[in-house]
Amino acid sequence: MNISEFYDHSLRESVEVKERTIDACRDDVFSAIELITAAYRGGGKVLFCGNGGSAADSQHLATELMIRLNHDINRPALGAISLCTDPSNVTACGNDLGFEQIFARNVEGLGSRGDILVGISTSGRSRNVVLAVEAARRKGMRVICLLGGTGGDLKAISDVAIVVPSSNAQRIQEAHITLGHIICESVEQLLHGES
Repeated sequence: MNISEFYDHSLRESVEVKERTIDACRDDVFSAIELITAAYRGGGKVLFCGNGGSAADSQHLATELMIRLNHDINRPALGAISLCTDPSNVTACGNDLGFEQIFARNVEGLGSRGDILVGISTSGRSRNVVLAVEAARRKGMRVICLLGGTGGDLKAISDVAIVVPSSNAQRIQEAHITLGHIICESVEQLLHGES
């Protein structure tokens, strides 16, 4: 392996995916911003879930909303929870009910009508995220999914499906965190920024 070529290729591929994402995801990102802003204005909160790197993104984005992203905006906390961060909860559910239920069970216990579920899956086929979306629907929640490739099973069952135009999981995850930052900071600006 030529590390220099790999380095150049990886960065160029990342740039190319993000350039395609600009037009491919624009309308869906704007719709997600509207849904989340409306949920907060109505007293709701945002729940996040995903596996592996998408679990890390769930934790990251929930923290951006709860704490803050733009340091020029002094604002109150925006209610956001990553369903990936409690190992006792996740392992108990995995042991007692099965790994596929780890997010659905928490949506059942923590979600309410007027809340948002953000599911993150590079393939769009993560069974535990699909079941969480189904649980959110039963609770009267709206659903936003950050996806890649064709969008998989989650594309059809989301209110808003943001599908990054790539089949490379690494590049999809890189675009997901960029889009997540744009969404979080836009929500901050709309709710608490100066007019």
